[in-house]
Amino acid sequence: MTSNNGTSGDDAHAKPEGERLQKVMAAAGVASRRVSEEMIAQRRVRVNGAVVDEPGRRIDPSVDLLSVDGIAVQLDQTRRYVMLNKPVGIVSSLHDEQERPDLRRFTDAFEERLFNVGRLDAETSGLLLLTNDGGLAHVLAHPSFGVMKTYIARVSGTVSPQTIARLTKGIELDDGPIVADKARMLSRSADGRGSMVEITLHSGRNRIVRRMLAEVGHPVSELVRRQFGPLHLGTLQAGHTRDLTKVELGELLTISRQDGAAPTE
Repeated sequence: MTSNNGTSGDDAHAKPEGERLQKVMAAAGVASRRVSEEMIAQRRVRVNGAVVDEPGRRIDPSVDLLSVDGIAVQLDQTRRYVMLNKPVGIVSSLHDEQERPDLRRFTDAFEERLFNVGRLDAETSGLLLLTNDGGLAHVLAHPSFGVMKTYIARVSGTVSPQTIARLTKGIELDDGPIVADKARMLSRSADGRGSMVEITLHSGRNRIVRRMLAEVGHPVSELVRRQFGPLHLGTLQAGHTRDLTKVELGELLTISRQDGAAPTE
């Protein structure tokens, strides 16, 4: 049987494509369906960058990008995001040809096949992100995106204000100039033989913090990455892992989805 508009009866009663937005939001843990409906009515929800205000909106969770109050929401529940406090002595690899201890001792504990976003050299400890989200990993690890990273270094000697100024004004290394976005002295030992320095920069160049501090006359004896983008190591102990919170994940996804990130190096 054909309807008046020329479509078959089966087509006329075909199931609408996609899922109701409030149902998708509830499944993603944003809020209950009722509260999600209120958020939509309050124009707090965007799909693919556009504000949604119609209550019957349907979306495809496998394709569409959702944000609430400007914070991205992950709709793919198969994705996993884990923070690791990498200990000293572990190489940032899932298979080391020299058979040194690698990240498999941590990733093997998860059902998902996780891999690391970026690297820390074996002598450096601290925050390393593990995930099975290839798209996010590619963006965050790409040098042009320039994710901010903060390190605390124990160095030899007393670091002067003039040296801090050199780091933030820029120094020349063998592979080109480099500038710390921020640098500050945290403390110095009572005997004046050592200092603790905090450095924030967006460069992903190999062993860059160690090379910068060596260039200004303060070789590093201990280095820890405390922050990666919006993620903070906090009290996570060396050798331990934890899943990112919904807030952390939202912030991470938000910066990874930003269009037109200015190229850096």
